[in-house]
Amino acid sequence: MSREYPIVAVTGSSGAGSSSITRAFEHIFRRERVKAVYIQGSAFHRYSREEMKVELAKAKKEGRNLSQFGPEGNHLEKLESLLFQYAATGTALYRYYLHSKEHADAVGQEPGTFTPWKMMKKNSDLLYYRGLHGGSISGDIDISRYADLLIGITPNINLEWIRKIQRDTSMRGYTPTEVRQSIIDRMSDYVNHITPQFGRTHVNFQLVPVIDPSDPFNMPIQPIDSESLLIISFRDEKQVDFVRLQKMLPNSFMSSKDSLVVPGGKLPLALEVVLMPMIHELVETSRPLRGVRKPPKKKKCGLIGMLGQSID
Repeated sequence: MSREYPIVAVTGSSGAGSSSITRAFEHIFRRERVKAVYIQGSAFHRYSREEMKVELAKAKKEGRNLSQFGPEGNHLEKLESLLFQYAATGTALYRYYLHSKEHADAVGQEPGTFTPWKMMKKNSDLLYYRGLHGGSISGDIDISRYADLLIGITPNINLEWIRKIQRDTSMRGYTPTEVRQSIIDRMSDYVNHITPQFGRTHVNFQLVPVIDPSDPFNMPIQPIDSESLLIISFRDEKQVDFVRLQKMLPNSFMSSKDSLVVPGGKLPLALEVVLMPMIHELVETSRPLRGVRKPPKKKKCGLIGMLGQSID
């Protein structure tokens, strides 16, 4: 953790709603005039898309488990190095994974490959990480200790699968059978390396459908936010002003001493209402330590980096 160069980490897969929280952070950063460097979790995959296909076939033949959920499919040591460097100096080596043809064409590369490593400029207010391993602990690698604010996008598993199936079949060219097998192949790593992270977060957000998603493999249309409830859970409820939150979030209610339930259609508002004071406090503490007297101009604030890419 770093008071001078704070780190905000969002852990959770795209099917769980991490894209929604990134849009909320874009609004918060612009409103608070925060310049945040965007780090993409998939940049730390060990293999390119084509290499992963080869390695998956090899692992299956040898009876080994391999997925991008687990440490064997990622360079977690490089992610830890980046977070350590940024927390100490405000800069570090980074790269991006090119999910889409649009992003790949922009830099003259093939989709599913990585951009070269480069050093980020030392002029940001904080680092924003979004990916699968923001709260990961694997052996002597502890990613979770670096986040000043660690947020879990904790999945309702059927909803996450519905979104993955529809995204991968409509946008990435996979067949339903291939997506189903991918879910099965990654289940062990999901249970052992993804779900434990949500017990280390400061706050978790989870959408729970109120329609029937019992068979996610045969859902023609995914539930929309207004057909869900949003459960917001806090690690330390003593630091949360629940009276304020309920006033700002109509029709919300507390389901336990540390959890607030909000209508799913209020997701964007809820994200901003909950997270903005946290970001404000981090930045207001860090700027004087860095000798920053004035915040960035509005046109220079926001998320700095390649956006619009989903996280595998």
